[in-house]
Amino acid sequence: MRLVLISDTHVPKRARDLPAELWSAIDRADVVIHAGDWIGIDLLDRLEARATRLIACYGNNDGPELRARLPEIARADLDGVRLAVIHETGQATGREKRCAELFPDTDVLVFGHSHIPWDTTTGTGLRLLNPGSPTDRRRQPDHTYMTARITGGAVHDVVLHRMPPRTP
Repeated sequence: MRLVLISDTHVPKRARDLPAELWSAIDRADVVIHAGDWIGIDLLDRLEARATRLIACYGNNDGPELRARLPEIARADLDGVRLAVIHETGQATGREKRCAELFPDTDVLVFGHSHIPWDTTTGTGLRLLNPGSPTDRRRQPDHTYMTARITGGAVHDVVLHRMPPRTP
């Protein structure tokens, strides 16, 4: 099972659209995971139409229209991998311990908000993944997203994709 992980797209405020490279990855994916801060409902509509399967939550910048259609925490079982998706996990200090306590029945937690790519595993085995942002890098050197595979009930081949700067 091929996954694409994105967050903090901020379309249309920070970008008019997702980069073409990312749309290509979405077209090849079995599951697209979005960890919030969409901003516009149009991107949700387009991802729902284009993705084979979409698992998503809303973020702190998402208004009532998006919150009416998306949960604060999305959950799914993907080939035996228990997945949760949330926008905010709080400050980086203590994140692993805090998330392990809040998500004891989860194997992988995808989150966003900081725009900072993150890939760690807690002492309890919970994998924490933040794909960064494909459209608003903030203080990061690159726009980013992640891909991963699920086979045999486990997550493999997590890759952080760094994209070239956008052209105006």
